[in-house]
Amino acid sequence: MAAIAPRLVRSFSSSAGHLQMIKPPIQLFGLEGRYATALYSASVKEKKLEAVEKELLEFQGLLKKDQKLKEFLLNPTLKRNIKKEALLSVFKKQNTSSISSNFFNAIADNGRMNRVESMINAFKTIMSAHRGEVQCEVTTAKPLDKAMEQELHEALKGFLKSGQKLLLHTKVDPSIIGGMIIAVGDKYVDMSMSSKIKKYFDLISASV
Repeated sequence: MAAIAPRLVRSFSSSAGHLQMIKPPIQLFGLEGRYATALYSASVKEKKLEAVEKELLEFQGLLKKDQKLKEFLLNPTLKRNIKKEALLSVFKKQNTSSISSNFFNAIADNGRMNRVESMINAFKTIMSAHRGEVQCEVTTAKPLDKAMEQELHEALKGFLKSGQKLLLHTKVDPSIIGGMIIAVGDKYVDMSMSSKIKKYFDLISASV
């Protein structure tokens, strides 16, 4: 499986000079990470990074809008060449670049269409890091007012490196009771009341 990225890059470009991988700004693991990394490398080499991102977003939007197409592509009983023909028809209508077309064809060839959306999301994660964006999710028991959200945003910006941009997403989960859970990039801090209660409960249980 480790050799999958170079094989994918070869399928994205016919030039031998494109076999050298370009490392993305963030390392992703698993199958989705390898596909997304290979696509990023090929797109950078061809200087079509933003164009490919736009095409992937359009395809993802199409899958959300056209449920029949999505069911067709995800149907495990259909042969891979039939799915490729359907993809070719879609790409002709959308005037999709060869890089994106070959990316989706490689997914179809390898019988991975059931992972296509997670692969697109992995590529979106790489592109977000490429732009210096740092994703941050804050979970609270109740919605934050605008003043509190702005104060939190300014406080979290202190964790960023120079040139990075914080993208703050808030989520409400009453089960945490109070406090908040913060996930910034690969960092995770649980300051919720529910976690403190559980900690105290575990301490009491251990002493009984």
